[in-house]
Amino acid sequence: MKVYNTLTRKKEDFRPLAEKLVTMYSCGPTVYSYAHIGNLRTYIFMDLIRRVLRYDGYKIKGVMNITDVGHLLADADDGEDKLQKAAREQKKTPWEIAAFYSDVFFKDIAALNIAKPEIIAKATDHIPEMIDFVQALLEKGYAYEISDGIYFDIAKFPSYGKLSGQSVAEKEAGARIEENTEKRHPADFALWKKADKNHIMQWESPWGMGYPGWHIECSAMSKKYLGEVFDLHTGGIDAVPVHHENEIAQNEALAGKQTVNYWMHGEFMLVDGGKMSKSLGNTYTIAQLAEKGYDPLDFRFFCLNAHYRKKLNFTFEGLSAAKTSRERLNAALFKHKNGSSSLTAEKIASYEKEFEDAINDDLNIPLALAVLFNLVKEPYSADVYALALKFDKVFGLSFDKITAPKTDNGEIPAEVLDLSAQRTQAKKEKNFALADELRDKIAALGYSVKDTREGVVIVKL
Repeated sequence: MKVYNTLTRKKEDFRPLAEKLVTMYSCGPTVYSYAHIGNLRTYIFMDLIRRVLRYDGYKIKGVMNITDVGHLLADADDGEDKLQKAAREQKKTPWEIAAFYSDVFFKDIAALNIAKPEIIAKATDHIPEMIDFVQALLEKGYAYEISDGIYFDIAKFPSYGKLSGQSVAEKEAGARIEENTEKRHPADFALWKKADKNHIMQWESPWGMGYPGWHIECSAMSKKYLGEVFDLHTGGIDAVPVHHENEIAQNEALAGKQTVNYWMHGEFMLVDGGKMSKSLGNTYTIAQLAEKGYDPLDFRFFCLNAHYRKKLNFTFEGLSAAKTSRERLNAALFKHKNGSSSLTAEKIASYEKEFEDAINDDLNIPLALAVLFNLVKEPYSADVYALALKFDKVFGLSFDKITAPKTDNGEIPAEVLDLSAQRTQAKKEKNFALADELRDKIAALGYSVKDTREGVVIVKL
């Protein structure tokens, strides 16, 4: 398996630390609001990695965090905590806000066939580990205390910026220098913030009452569950220049060595060709798509048609096309499920190799889908359906739950579909007498079958 490593900016052979176990950390949601479809594309990407690894025979020890404190509005060290702001606006406690939106998030990912990683780690359950981490960085000289908190000293970490490719000078140019003149460098970031008495979420620490910085949360939790060094870290591309850059600095300063071997990031989702953002008011949730008549798996299928490292432009026209394509695919697979032909062992092996080559080439899921679409063009065969079920271990499109396609006249019985598939095969084999006999059997069951340029049409008499 080859993956694109953001850290080295190239495709690399994926070689985990243990022979058949992958240790993996995935940045989870900040649960202050509904996850929009741009967010959820990142979790579909996470799910695809996990599915491909499992398809290849690996076991996974995966961790995903739930950020329920410390993520400030600016994604850096200024502004109000997102949970506290939501609590104030909705007249609830931060704990109620976190519980509500966590529940919605997990329902959304379940609807999208995204399985939860093995360990779900809430930030607020790991405050002692974060305090220990910050203390260790202070003792090693990588952090310092000022009036509003404990900060990481990037000057002590010469390789700072290696993930994003940004130099320290570029970081300085982008930093808001006027925000905190006590910091040694404008890009130094908070490990622990001292809280004023009005801050709802705060804990005792060696530096007084306060709360953790956003970045220290992932470092502390990944270290606790996966150890000092682990295989793979995933997230959205937006996390690279700040959050993940800061994670690397914290982790490697403490460990004295590289702690994550592979970094993988999913690209942005656009909307109507522009940026998708809650602040712009142009986001959609899974519930809103459902209100418009789209199944969550229509959206999953829409995402599968673009490589995870390519921007994906969301439009309702595109989603409608994906919905139609998925319906046609399911209808074809249902006919294969009841088909009477068979594939040779050589042909099955050939399709499997094409599929596996695609998924193991940096998760080329669009190419893997192309293999599936070629497969369903075969004569109706249960072998095709069985192979599609195997491929669906990666796609996650619930091929095991497909039912007979519906027409204006209702659902077509499986017996009629099976006879139609046999008739089609008989015509291909130029056995027209058998084809006519099968047509009459279909008629006796109350249906007529017609051959059109678009394929066979079955109509209730």
